[in-house]
Amino acid sequence: MTPNIGISPANLKKSSAILATILSNEMTLYVKTRKFHWNISGNSFMELHKLFEDQYRILEANIDEVAERISQLGEKTIGTMKEFIENSTLKESPKEYASQKHMLEELLKNHEQLVTEFRDYIPVFENETNDAGSADFVTGLLQEHEKMAWVLRRYQV
Repeated sequence: MTPNIGISPANLKKSSAILATILSNEMTLYVKTRKFHWNISGNSFMELHKLFEDQYRILEANIDEVAERISQLGEKTIGTMKEFIENSTLKESPKEYASQKHMLEELLKNHEQLVTEFRDYIPVFENETNDAGSADFVTGLLQEHEKMAWVLRRYQV
């Protein structure tokens, strides 16, 4: 049943498509952060192991909230790795095992990319799809990614 919430069916689909990309990026970043958590080694092992765990737990919660937002808009949520990879703007690096420095750099780059993309999506929600709820929701995600990026940036010396 299509929600009767003041957003046209076409705009519900457009908002949901953007949210599917966000979901895919959150999942890609979650898997990458988890991989780094499992493979971290070196002088700051325990500190970074715990940092990555903190961050992937935040991403895990984000994933569920984005999926629920899509459902609230009356759409089905994608849920396979193939779909996530096809819809993600973030890139994976299979069979690569980065150094601590490169792990931190890659995660920082990914969080900053998402913040930039969210800044582009918010006006679409506000001005094109009349979806203030998704604009507000994505603003909250943007703030979480800004904070995670800030923490990662503090390791760049």
